Amino acid sequence: MPENALTEATYYILLALVQPRHGYGIMQETERLSKGRVHLAAGTLYGALNALCARGWIMPQGSEQEGRRKIYCLSDKGEEVLYGELRRLKELVENGEAVLEGNNDHE
Repeated sequence: MPENALTEATYYILLALVQPRHGYGIMQETERLSKGRVHLAAGTLYGALNALCARGWIMPQGSEQEGRRKIYCLSDKGEEVLYGELRRLKELVENGEAVLEGNNDHE
């Protein structure tokens, strides 16, 4: 599990990789899932992919000789990290709603 919260970009990259994708597909899916909020430049994406591979959260699929496009997929460890982040985000929302809805009683 990560010690800190994931960045929004990392979260969406991992989420996009629930289905194996190549780099351009990851960029498109990340932008679609975030409703355009997260736009990854190619250099940023490939730096992030290298870092995520190094952490063991994602992995390239197949051999490099199958073509120029490298397909990435989520590893078991990456899936665990993604579910952990989802639980953390749900807790944030639940706590915020509890406090704000409790606050409305005093208005």
